[in-house]
Amino acid sequence: MPAEGSALIVRPTGRGQSIAEKVSRMFYKLTWAAPLHNMRLTGKLPLRLLAVPNDPLLADHARGQALRLGKFRYQGLEQPLATINYDKLLLPPAMVNYIHRFDWLRDLAAATSRADGAPIAAAITEAWLAGNSQKFRDSPWRVDNAAWRLLNMAAWAPLILSSSDPIYRSSVLNHIARNARHLDRSVPRGSNCYARLTGWAGVVAASLLLPDGKARRVVGEVAIADAIDACIFADGGLVSRSPMQLMELIGLFSMLRQCYIATGNDIPPYLAGALNRTVPALLGLTHADGGLGAWQGSGQVSAEHIEALVAASAVRARPQRQALDWGYQRVAAGKAVLLLDAGPPPLAKQSDAGCASTLAFELSHDRQRIIVNCGGAALVGANIPAALARGLRTTAAHSTLCIDNRNSTAILPGGQLGKGVSEVGLDRRDIDKATRIEASHDGYARAYGFTHSRLLILRSDGLELRGEDTLLPHPRHKAKDNVPVQIRFHLGAHIELTESGQNRSVILRLADGSSWLFAAGAGDVTVDESIWVDGNGRPHPSQQLVIDVVAGKGGLSAGWQFRFLG
Repeated sequence: MPAEGSALIVRPTGRGQSIAEKVSRMFYKLTWAAPLHNMRLTGKLPLRLLAVPNDPLLADHARGQALRLGKFRYQGLEQPLATINYDKLLLPPAMVNYIHRFDWLRDLAAATSRADGAPIAAAITEAWLAGNSQKFRDSPWRVDNAAWRLLNMAAWAPLILSSSDPIYRSSVLNHIARNARHLDRSVPRGSNCYARLTGWAGVVAASLLLPDGKARRVVGEVAIADAIDACIFADGGLVSRSPMQLMELIGLFSMLRQCYIATGNDIPPYLAGALNRTVPALLGLTHADGGLGAWQGSGQVSAEHIEALVAASAVRARPQRQALDWGYQRVAAGKAVLLLDAGPPPLAKQSDAGCASTLAFELSHDRQRIIVNCGGAALVGANIPAALARGLRTTAAHSTLCIDNRNSTAILPGGQLGKGVSEVGLDRRDIDKATRIEASHDGYARAYGFTHSRLLILRSDGLELRGEDTLLPHPRHKAKDNVPVQIRFHLGAHIELTESGQNRSVILRLADGSSWLFAAGAGDVTVDESIWVDGNGRPHPSQQLVIDVVAGKGGLSAGWQFRFLG
């Protein structure tokens, strides 16, 4: 789609993994317990790594300090090292991944010197190897975790191999080699395209860093190029539509890039091309403050984190204005940025935290977020329990229209996304001193007989946003009568509200001292509680504006605006 024009975005057909696929993968994992799998991972012990790649990713100093004090800390949870059971980590999935991937090495190195950090790293590594190196279970040996572990252990080899104990050093190098052989056999059976893509990155890294890697490199580079085509859209977005996952992938590619550099190899076209596509796609979801918006389970990520990730990628790019496959629109006007979810939700098999967020928008001005989404559904931890995470995936947790507080795309009892939005219509045009976007979806067609259309017009100076939400009778489904409708606007942090004395307008006073007027053309405007979630999985109390209206059989049209007052 050019800078202006119309498009129809259709959700691909498909469900979760078939029973045959699940049974095949389950049977393969059962073979891990057999002696044969252990024998297949036996081979020549490498005496050393051929190179130690640089780790360009941003570390978390606070998590590193916690390790110095004898505990893992992640998303509000703490686990003392003295009592940890590496055989069975009863912790939230994200924290389990953090431990099994050895991501903690980066944080430890940032918080201590090599001399002080090496004994801590060696003690954790030795205990982890004792619990997992000979026992093949899903979480530690899942292909994405195994790939990240190989990369992190290689990058921080000086930290974990500083011990003078030859038996311990041999066990670490032997594990890296066994990990690589495990990936050789297991990556093709990864649970989805993203897991396979991550796994193949580990295979290629092993081919560069371990001896006798020529054949492994040939296989790995062909396979990872195919996985990129399957997992990354032409516009640089992921099939999961998750910005958080895209950040992880850019970090993975940046680490893999360092493996090529450390071994004196040229960066291959598949890797350079993938980074050149994904970085602009990620920047397309940044706000005026440089931070990331909250989409498809992600929290609000700081500008510092985004800047560090882009620097690690070595890609210089501007934010992408629009991405039809990725499904997001971005309008920058004056000091304002408008972001819109203009795509169908991801397929169930591609996302564990997909959200029913179609036609939700976010708005920022200068350093202030004005309208946001709650976010955080993929950040289950101490502060985001599973029940809350489910609620954060709903349409009501996003700044868009709900019919009768129902989701525009169903969230099934098992957590997968079900039926709902299958098509999104889009028309974007630059008009006189403004940008106009009109988008529509069919998520409420079956249940209520309506198509939801949203019109957004952002003035070129960024000081006024006009919107209109319309429900139109669907041509193939009977429209219901007297249907309650809620149009929600979740507010950013530190916004004070002053009601104007009428039921249709509110004054917003921002933290920078400026004021905005919100006015609705129909229905009653009420103020309700809300939350927003930051990139570390911490929820913050907030408020939301809600327009309550009723749709008859003929549908409805509800206009509203945000206008800068000074």
